[in-house]
Amino acid sequence: MSKVFPITPASTGALYVVGIILIPLILITGLVAYSARNTSFEVNDKGFRIKGVIYGRFIPKESIIIEDSRIVNLNVEREFKPIRRTNGIGLPGYSEGWFKLANGERALLFVTDRFNVVYMPTTEGYSVLLSTVYPEEFLESLNEEWNGY
Repeated sequence: MSKVFPITPASTGALYVVGIILIPLILITGLVAYSARNTSFEVNDKGFRIKGVIYGRFIPKESIIIEDSRIVNLNVEREFKPIRRTNGIGLPGYSEGWFKLANGERALLFVTDRFNVVYMPTTEGYSVLLSTVYPEEFLESLNEEWNGY
C-alpha cells in the first residue's frame, strides 16, 4: 500500500513572477510575428514610409540617394550582409531593425528574402534594406514619383 503526498501549493507571488515574465514575452513574440507579415512600404511625392509595427518611419525623398539604390543578393554581394544586430530582431528568415553591414555601414533592415533585397543608401548616415514582392517595380516607382521617369 502506498500513500500520495501533494506538494505544498506555491504562493501567489511565484505565479505573479511567472506572469510578469511570460506575458511580455508572448506580446513581443506576437508583435514580431505580426510585423514580419504586415510591414508595407509606401512611396509618395514627399518620400518613403515604412509601415511597420516596431521600426516603421518616414524618410523624406531628399534623404534617399536614388541613383545608388538597387537590388542586391545578400548571399552573393557579401558587403551588404548584416553582420551585427545593434537594435532589432534577427531570426532565421526575418531581420528587422538596426544592423551593421559587412562594409561597415549602419542599416535599417526589413528583410525576409535575402536574394532580392532593395538597397537604398541615405544622406542620413545609414542605408535601408528591404524585401518587397516586386523589387523592380518598387525601384521604378521611386524613379517615377521622384524623378518623373
